[in-house]
Amino acid sequence: MAEILLTAIINKSIEIAGNLLFQEGSRLNWLKEDINWLQREMRHIRSYIDDAKDKAIGGNSRVKNLIKDIQELAGDVEDLLDDFLPKIQQSNSAICRLKTACIPSHASFADEFAIEIKKIKKRVADIDRVRTTYNIMDTSNNNNDDCIPLDQRRLFLHADETEVIGLDDDFNVLQAKLLDHDLPYGVVSIVGMPGLGKTTLAKKLYRHVRDQFECSGLVYVSQQPRAGEILHDIAKQVGVTEQERRDNLEGNLRSLLKRKRYVILLDDIWDVEIWNYLKLFLPEYDSKMGSKIIITSRNSNVGRYIGGDFSIHVLQPLDSEYSFQLFSKKIFHFDNNNNWANASPDLVNIGTSIVKRCGGIPLAIVVTAGMLRARERTEHAWNRLLESMGHKIQDGCAKVLALSYNDLSIALRPCFLYFGLYPEDHEIRAFDLTNMWIAEKLIVVNSGNGQEAESLAEDVLSDLVSRNLIQVAKRTYDGRISSCRIHDLLHTLCVDLAKESNFFYTEHNAFGDPGNVARVRRITFYSDNNAMNKFFHSNPKPTKLRSLFCFTKEPCIFSQMAHLNFKLLQVLVVVISAGDSLSMRFPNTFEKTSCLRYLRLEGYISGKLPNCMVKLKHLETLDIGKSFFIKLPTGVWKSTQLRHLRSMGYNLAPYNYFCINPFFPNVYSLPRNNLQTLKWMDDFFFEPRLLHQLINLRKLGIKGVSDSTVKILSALSPVPTTLEVLKLSSFFSELREQINLSSYPNIVKLHLSGTIPLNVSESFPPNLVKLTLWNLMVDGHVVAVLKKLPKLRILKMYQCYHIEEKMDLSGDGDSFPQLEVLHIKYAHGLSEVSCRDDMSMPKLKKLFLLIDTTSGVRLSERLAKLRV
Repeated sequence: MAEILLTAIINKSIEIAGNLLFQEGSRLNWLKEDINWLQREMRHIRSYIDDAKDKAIGGNSRVKNLIKDIQELAGDVEDLLDDFLPKIQQSNSAICRLKTACIPSHASFADEFAIEIKKIKKRVADIDRVRTTYNIMDTSNNNNDDCIPLDQRRLFLHADETEVIGLDDDFNVLQAKLLDHDLPYGVVSIVGMPGLGKTTLAKKLYRHVRDQFECSGLVYVSQQPRAGEILHDIAKQVGVTEQERRDNLEGNLRSLLKRKRYVILLDDIWDVEIWNYLKLFLPEYDSKMGSKIIITSRNSNVGRYIGGDFSIHVLQPLDSEYSFQLFSKKIFHFDNNNNWANASPDLVNIGTSIVKRCGGIPLAIVVTAGMLRARERTEHAWNRLLESMGHKIQDGCAKVLALSYNDLSIALRPCFLYFGLYPEDHEIRAFDLTNMWIAEKLIVVNSGNGQEAESLAEDVLSDLVSRNLIQVAKRTYDGRISSCRIHDLLHTLCVDLAKESNFFYTEHNAFGDPGNVARVRRITFYSDNNAMNKFFHSNPKPTKLRSLFCFTKEPCIFSQMAHLNFKLLQVLVVVISAGDSLSMRFPNTFEKTSCLRYLRLEGYISGKLPNCMVKLKHLETLDIGKSFFIKLPTGVWKSTQLRHLRSMGYNLAPYNYFCINPFFPNVYSLPRNNLQTLKWMDDFFFEPRLLHQLINLRKLGIKGVSDSTVKILSALSPVPTTLEVLKLSSFFSELREQINLSSYPNIVKLHLSGTIPLNVSESFPPNLVKLTLWNLMVDGHVVAVLKKLPKLRILKMYQCYHIEEKMDLSGDGDSFPQLEVLHIKYAHGLSEVSCRDDMSMPKLKKLFLLIDTTSGVRLSERLAKLRV
């Protein structure tokens, strides 16, 4: 795992070298040369590690020890860069002010850096000496092409199929596709996370349909495919003779398949390169001949590339009933009676708990049942397994799961491991993940542009989802990932790999080796406050800590911080469980967090953040949007790198004791091109220049909206071109001005709540995709305008006051042309909702109606079926 640290060093050295100001012949010029040397050397070492990892995985102890030495070196180098970065930036500022590089105080740190580089060069030379002295030379496992390791998956593909449990619906759907001669495509792509039974299902499909074709073949492709062997195997199975294979394998195979209707199973495809080769010899699979290709892959994008979106069939975990059925079959594998008749009720309950921990993954269920078959069928024996279950299952599934991890690029691996910092079954916001990756320089763009980095981070998250390592929980109005989850089995994999590589530790595995405790770079506490106290007691100077996650019921973390030095801390997340309202004070020692880039506080936390905590040059994300009683100081606007500010935004009046906003005038002192998110801000401080000055502002929320702000927004010219999301709330004053947002072409998401009057003909942006109306007055004219919005896909009306008792959603064939989701909840004064024609809302997928009466809902048959 040293490659993760090495990549971080390379990224940071590139950034430092790019931003370093120097003059020829000065000591800072030597500093730049040292940094460039560091970057080049780390690249070479990373290449060596990439070659050596196969031997380390294979159990070569000498290679493992060498990689451990490299990992410790890489950690120390990253500490060096992070420690010297503030000094380099301070030097840049001094040069800009004094227009000279000959500054003795800054030249001295360059000398210090040079001394440290000499030590690093000595350690690099010593590692190379060890490598040569102990003959750790050949790092490749692939030098001997004649040596092919035994592959259990290859044997499994040709073994007799086992009974498929819980996949009958999947089987029936896919079998119908394979036997349908009229379908225009010829590929079925079975995709999903590891361990779901993709190969088992594909084998059953293949063996049930192959007699319907003239020839057939099944081959295992694998992570490291041998194209020639695969082609030879296919040719042999479909009927190309031995002589024809010797004479012209490719030509004779293609010629035969052009004449015959075939079905071929390509199991476990990892990338598209092998497909681009094989498809040259698999003709007519999408023609009227009716030939079919079945593929299995962990990567949905691979299936999509080969067969298109329509070919994709995503396999899901088993439900609880089928999971227990599979478990029972494996437990009673050697019994004549496959039942629990002779088992005690307590044993059945323990078995149910064990199955639940497997999370519906057939591989985990089979592995667990196999372990239980080797034990006595007693409550004590089964309870012992249940207590230590996570890592025992992980050990049994490790090779299968590790294949997916090893297939990730070096850049993707730390991003995947980051999921383990959250508790199991936690719904994780994409906003949090992407901005934490950026804060820790796991995502870097050469331009240094924050928006480019966020776009790249979104691509990384989408890649992890397409590989079926991460599950999407929710999507945004425009289809992007809003939140996600990781399966418990893969969560355990993250935790184990992170500990092995010193990437992060949890409250359960941070102790043992005192040397490891002192080197911890990231740690997460899921629930155990005693473990947190113990950790900081054993590590009173956590100067190497980069990220600290705390999910707890008691904010004792803050009392700990008052006495600790977090000089390299970049990410701080504190989540207090809902329902635990605690008054606490923040310590005044946060000046020791000068590297902090991401701060998130959530829960019933009260108090005022000290200026020294937020007046940080590097702070990029400050998220207290779910912290109800936190006050912000004026120093937040000194954070010149600030890109996202999310707060509750209580008004000055009448809730003076919630007052967090007297600092808002200082928002206008921020750099023009950084801030992207600002919500909520107080209406009292809103001025037209805000939208002109913050040229990259994409999301804006204003609370306590006044007539003055409505006028400003309605008449603003020119309108901002970057603003995409606007939220306006006015609950405590009666407004007279009607809002007009028709001149804002780029606003795609609008949230209006309170007493904001709507300009019937011009209230809404023309390209609106999602609209939420909360507590507003709605009449028939407003509904008529909404029907005509050409791009509206999501409409939600909560607690609105309806002038008319009846709402007719019908139209002349153009009512809500793009609407997919409609929510009407707690509608005051509305007694009837009707839509009797099937022409209206042609794309509707989900309809939620909650009004005063159930008898007043009159819908067409199609729409009635969509109601939830």
